[in-house]
Amino acid sequence: MASRSVLRVLGVDPGLTRCGVGVVDVAADRSATLVHVGVIRSDAHAPIEQRLALIAAGIRSVIDTHRPHVVAVERVFAQHNTHSVMGTAQASGVALLIAGESGLPAATHTPTEIKAAITGYGAADKRQVQQMVARILRLDAVPQPADAADALAIALCHAWRGEGTTSPGAAPRTASMTPAQRAWAGAERAARR
Repeated sequence: MASRSVLRVLGVDPGLTRCGVGVVDVAADRSATLVHVGVIRSDAHAPIEQRLALIAAGIRSVIDTHRPHVVAVERVFAQHNTHSVMGTAQASGVALLIAGESGLPAATHTPTEIKAAITGYGAADKRQVQQMVARILRLDAVPQPADAADALAIALCHAWRGEGTTSPGAAPRTASMTPAQRAWAGAERAARR
């Protein structure tokens, strides 16, 4: 389990066929360390209840093994493919339910929020976000498949949000921010006005 001066975040990139999960530790100086990354897979031809049960079991296992302080999930948004958005919403609901059952706070973040937090630019493409995740976590390569890298981006986004993201008993995060973090914090302040 992470020390009390480190925030451990489980990021979830919801999906029925591939559900990305990533756990990061973020210190008070906002430096981040990879704890775990993976993908929970389910067979596209299996009944929906079995697929959701597999996702639930996988998320529970990550929580039991890595003991995060908080769960962050990508917020479902409208897509042209209604079938795809329904599966994503169902997987998202499972992740939020498991967080609640585990007594963990949970939050959702939009794709634009995640891109802005990681790159400083809310319209960044997926490849840019994935490359920044690898750089931030000092990895030799971008985690594969993309769902795994996306889950790490969600976890980092949540940890860098600012207010209310410290682990229990830790001091508030006041250390210097990267340019991307400053840009995102400025955008958040502007949006609240």
